[in-house]
This record gives sequence, structure tokens and C-alpha cells, in this order.
Amino acid sequence: MKPEGQVRIPSGCAISAVISRKGERISGEKIITSMKPMRERSNGLGGGFAAYGIYPEMKEHYALHVFFNDDSCRAECEKFLKESFEVVSAKVIPTRKTPEITDEPLIWRYFVSPLKSVLVSMQLDEKEYVVRVVTRINSTMKGCYVFSCGKNMGAFKAVGFPEDVGHFYRLEEYEAYSWTAHGRYPTNTPGWWGGAHPFAMLDYTVVHNGEISSYDANRRFIEMFGYKCSLLTDTEVITYIADYLLRRQGLTLEETACVIAAPFWETISRMEEDAKAKATYLRTVFPGLLVTGPFSIILGFEGGLMALNDRLKLRSMVVAEKGDKVYVASEEAAIRAMEPDAENVFAPMGGEPVIVRVEEGKF
Repeated sequence: MKPEGQVRIPSGCAISAVISRKGERISGEKIITSMKPMRERSNGLGGGFAAYGIYPEMKEHYALHVFFNDDSCRAECEKFLKESFEVVSAKVIPTRKTPEITDEPLIWRYFVSPLKSVLVSMQLDEKEYVVRVVTRINSTMKGCYVFSCGKNMGAFKAVGFPEDVGHFYRLEEYEAYSWTAHGRYPTNTPGWWGGAHPFAMLDYTVVHNGEISSYDANRRFIEMFGYKCSLLTDTEVITYIADYLLRRQGLTLEETACVIAAPFWETISRMEEDAKAKATYLRTVFPGLLVTGPFSIILGFEGGLMALNDRLKLRSMVVAEKGDKVYVASEEAAIRAMEPDAENVFAPMGGEPVIVRVEEGKF
């Protein structure tokens, strides 16, 4: 028998999250600590974090985190950004030399605001405009990749184990009211900086454990609405599905979960009439956005998060509480690493979302 750590983990990938309902700021050190007991769920080909509430002094501007292959790519992208936005700040994201993190690209952070004149001429709201600009950069500018583009939040990711990635980005220097984390064990896609989780669009971020067998159907559907899946991994499409359903279609989180992890028709047939009508409508209108295959995901957004299993619960996920904090992880050990005295520990049912929101006005 192969020793632990030298055998493929079939349910590999690790996810973790913590959120304060009162909007209290939590050090990045806590979320890094949660990933250490789950090291064997990763293989060093991707790790990352998303943090909400980390740029309060620049909360009115979109924070673009960008990878560049070289300075010529950066110059090309910056020229385009200056044509598209008011660029308030442009700086290298602080990192520290970490032996385990190699081949790093240039990593920059821009605080930007859409030009009012451009929004008026294109008759777009600012969120749709930012999505279009980011999609254009990521799909047409070789050597440039915007991996985070929300307000008062940011994603941080790399090729490496998550605890090393956290050390590399100096996340212990950040404080957030909500953190999510991921350790990657890719099975069907390559390990590269852009392919690490979280995947982000505006303030939506997704970390995911599992495989999406419906990826091609999901991709074909979502690309009809202007999204481009270009990052060589299936998880990317879930982020675009969330943005499409929540922002563009105006669905609630509960309705979005009912699309992504839709109940079986047999289950729908046993529902009360109002619930049956809604579930039938969602399954009928958005059939191409049903995500099949084993998965557990954590969707981060401004002011909250949602944890969701596939409807058969083929991937593990545990939730717990302590005070105003809510914890989510692939394993209880990760939660205990953050909060040894965690209470109300439970495993959500398949397809039933766990939604946690920060109190109004606290973020």
C-alpha cells in the first residue's frame, strides 16, 4: 500500500471559507491555517483565496488583479485600460519570495472606474461594461489575464499548495469579513496560474471540488450571452453561470441553486404546488445551466457566501458556527483548525444551499 500523500485522492481538491455575520475583519492567517490539514487533497498545481472587504479606502473603484507574461504585455494592456477607465492607481501586488512558488508572472493591481462618457455612449451600466472589458482582455490579449475585478475584494492565486500561495501573497497582512480558499488537485485540466481557483467575475468568486460532466453543454449555453471560457478548466463556467443568473437574470441565490443543482423531476413532482411551479419553470427555462457530476462549491459575493453540493452529494462539505462566524470546508478538521470550539457542525443535504449574509450595513 502506498503511504499517505503518494496516492491519488479521488475526491481531491480542498475548499474552505469563513465569514463574520457582523462584518468583523478576519486576518488572512486564519484561512491559511484551515488549508494545512487538507494538504493531501491538493497536489501543488493550484491554490488560491478570495477576500471581501480588503480595500475599504478604495471601495468605490473596481480592483483589477492582473497576470502579465512580460512588460510588453503589460504595456499593451495598460494602454487599453487607460482608454476604457479612469485609472486611479496602478501598482505591483506585494509578494514575498517563496521557494515553493516558481515561474511567477508579473502581478499587478489597478483601481479603476468606468468613464462616464463611454457608459453613456454605449448605453451600458458599469457592471456590464466591466464584464465586457475583462472578457475582451482575457480572450484577445495574449499574455494578459485579469483574475479579479470586483469592488472592495480580491482573488489571489498561483501554482502551488494553498498555504504556500497564502505566504507568497502575504495574506496575513490583509483583513476581510469573508474569506474563501482552494487547494487544487486537477485531474483533467492543466495546472497553471490562470487555472487556479478562485475564478472571479465582478464580486462573484467560485471555489470548487469535483468535476463537471456537463461542462460542454454549460459552456455552449453561457457563451451565447457573451461569456468566453478560455482558461482551460471546467470551474470557470460556474462563475459565469452565477453572474448570468444573479446579475443579468435577477434570480435569487435560492433560485440560482435550484438551476445549478436542480431537483430531479421525481422530487419536483412531490413538492407543494407553488414550489413545484417554480422548480419546473427554472428547469424548463435554464436546462443548459444544470451542472451535473460530483461537486461542492462555495460562491462568494459582496456581503455573503453560498455553499452548495451537487444533488447527489458526491463531494464532502461540512458547515459549523461559533458566535457570529460561519465556517465551511471539505473536512471538519479544517474548521477545527480555524475554530477548535466550533458548534452546530453539520453536512448539508445534496442540492440544498447554505446561504450566509453579513448584517445590513456591516460590510
